[in-house]
Amino acid sequence: MKVAWAGSRHAVEVGDRMARLVASDPVFRKDNRTMISRKELFKDTLRKAAHAWKRISELRLTEEEASLLRQYVDQPGYVDLHWGMFVPAIKGQGTEEQQKKWLPLAYRFQIIGCYAQTELGHGSNVQGLETTATFDPKTDEFVIHSPTLTSSKWWPGGLGKASTHAVVYARLITEGKDYGIHGFIVQLRSLEDHSPLPGITLGDIGGKFGSGAYNSMDNGVLRFDHVRIPRDQMLMRLSQVTREGKYVHSDVPKQLLYGTMVFVRQTIVADASKALSRAVCIAVRYSAIRKQFGSQDGGPETQVLNYRTQQSRLFPLLASAYAFRFVGDWLKWLYTDVTQKLEAKDYSTLQEAHACTAGLKAVTTSATADAIEECRKLCGGHGYLNSSGLPELFAVYVPACTYEGDNVVLLLQVARILMKAVSQLTSGKQPVGTMAYMGKVQYLMQCKCAVNAAEDWLNPVAIQEAFEARALRMVVNCAQNIGQAANQEEGFYERSPDLLEAAVAHIQLIIVTKFIEKVQQDIPGHGVKEQLQNLCNVYALYILHKHLGDFLATGCITPKQGALANELLGKLYAQVRPNAVALVDAFNYTDHYLGSVLGRYDGNVYPALYEEAWKDPLNETVVPEGYHEYLRPLLKQQLKLSRL
Repeated sequence: MKVAWAGSRHAVEVGDRMARLVASDPVFRKDNRTMISRKELFKDTLRKAAHAWKRISELRLTEEEASLLRQYVDQPGYVDLHWGMFVPAIKGQGTEEQQKKWLPLAYRFQIIGCYAQTELGHGSNVQGLETTATFDPKTDEFVIHSPTLTSSKWWPGGLGKASTHAVVYARLITEGKDYGIHGFIVQLRSLEDHSPLPGITLGDIGGKFGSGAYNSMDNGVLRFDHVRIPRDQMLMRLSQVTREGKYVHSDVPKQLLYGTMVFVRQTIVADASKALSRAVCIAVRYSAIRKQFGSQDGGPETQVLNYRTQQSRLFPLLASAYAFRFVGDWLKWLYTDVTQKLEAKDYSTLQEAHACTAGLKAVTTSATADAIEECRKLCGGHGYLNSSGLPELFAVYVPACTYEGDNVVLLLQVARILMKAVSQLTSGKQPVGTMAYMGKVQYLMQCKCAVNAAEDWLNPVAIQEAFEARALRMVVNCAQNIGQAANQEEGFYERSPDLLEAAVAHIQLIIVTKFIEKVQQDIPGHGVKEQLQNLCNVYALYILHKHLGDFLATGCITPKQGALANELLGKLYAQVRPNAVALVDAFNYTDHYLGSVLGRYDGNVYPALYEEAWKDPLNETVVPEGYHEYLRPLLKQQLKLSRL
């Protein structure tokens, strides 16, 4: 099962080696992270980043090994944005000359970069950004300026204290004309003493949700006061400004930017499966250890994991972790496919790829954030302790629902593409990729589910057809309602809540389909395929049960068939139960990476909880600070009362 989760024996071996390398190094300790001040936490992040780079260099790690080592350090910091956004931006939008100049500096950490797009007043609406980059032909320079308070760059990770450079997104103005948003490489700090350069005001935006968590990241604020940069620091792969100030497009198609977008969103979906699997691992292991009620005549209490209520809440989340993992693996293939087609100037699948990646980012991150909180509740009161690992995991993960595209905004983008695909069906244009099912519109609009017994839902054809019919009927219904509006845009606005649900239905179909395709492959290991099949059925039928109203309202299934699906779910939970712990052990997480006393591999939970409590700084003294000033006067009735 470890191989099925990781993807290959090589991936298991490399991941295990890097995880243990991090876990055995005292510099990467993180058990005190929620107890130290923000200043101490940030300094600790700098120390870990420097030490990680030192170890990567000393051991001459490969790019794959280095990436895994940084993952297992498990502390958000400037390095994430340097490698995850700054470098890809230059790769995707810079010319060959610009890449030759800037990438070697970034690869050797001679400069540290961030991605300065979001502003105080604009996030998702990129076209509304206010920062300006005005070309001055007299000096052959761009003048970067923040004309308003709301034009201040706000939120970029690594900007607050660490970054020396940024890819800054601003409105390009030349010859008096605004050409929209473009990227510029701007130096922010001195490479000698790290002080801000003239005309630049920057700092950290302040503490964020939770203890530890994302507070290790220096999310920043940045303002420009007519800062000048050379013309060649505009990222010019797609367009450029000549020495004379003429704006010209290059012969490189702008569609190439889609490749970077697919890559970033694929990474986010993969991260969703990692975060969800960590939470589920903690909850499953602790539910196997914890015993409550059920004792008769002095007999043993019942393992919490044996309660059907616990299983019905927890096992769908376990199945979701695997579902997100496999759809994330498929997205890696999609990235390669899109890249190859772009190089061949084939743009036929771009709209579908955009809808797919945007929707999967939205659905998986929202589901994961909700699932982590559910896992906390599944662990009872102890789940609320920082030492459980779940509060910090939740706090560090929830920003994923907003960064790289607000989830509601992304789903509405998906809905627009779905509306366009439906409108083209009558013209004979066949949908491609994950939208190909729409080509069966006549059949799916009138088909009836053939399920007669609970076990009929084990047939993947029945499951997939029900999900296809639900998605298509919801999309067509929205299109018909919008078509009745006097104005199409007004109709879209009025139907936006319905459009969100239709987009979610489409994305859930993709996840179910890719899970089904995965379990139909040859999977090595005794009993592995059978367990994955169980999880696939749990995921699909759980989604069906959760969104039963959609399936019934669109006439995809009958109430009786919905009841049969729920009946089968109970049987599937019973089949998952004996292997639940093994299924989370397959994630192969070290105790260090998991960061939870409740999810310890050895199950020695209660002694660990007791020991962990005494590490809190509040327990450094037996008598609390403030006793003599406040508690003793109160207890001795010696409080000095003011005369009114």
